[in-house]
Amino acid sequence: MVSGNYAEGNIVTAAVRTGTYIGEITEFYGPRAVVKVLAVLKHPEQGDLHHPYSPDVAIFHERRALAYTEKTTVLQRDLAPYDGPVPDYKTSLAKALDEQLAALQEQAAGGDAELARWAEKSLEQLLTLRSDYKLDR
Repeated sequence: MVSGNYAEGNIVTAAVRTGTYIGEITEFYGPRAVVKVLAVLKHPEQGDLHHPYSPDVAIFHERRALAYTEKTTVLQRDLAPYDGPVPDYKTSLAKALDEQLAALQEQAAGGDAELARWAEKSLEQLLTLRSDYKLDR
């Protein structure tokens, strides 16, 4: 089936909340596409989506990356064509997590106290997730 600029079987990047993934379109559901996750480009940010970068929220949410072959619905406007080899899921997850950890370490050391507190809380959660993902080094 074809919908807009995409067809089933296309490999795309998909922005899902605060994460970005490489996936395969498996079907269409109205204005959304069902995408099967194949790799992680950007690990989701931690904390409250409604109060981003705030450490002082009622619940500081842990946001896990979508799992390998997990299916998620994505608005077609949040898709982009992907051209190139699809990296191994676990390797891509480790890379995305390491990149986010490095960015958070810089923010934690920065001058803005509230942002630094948010970064520290995020770092704690991501280090726990690294262990849960079995990516400990």
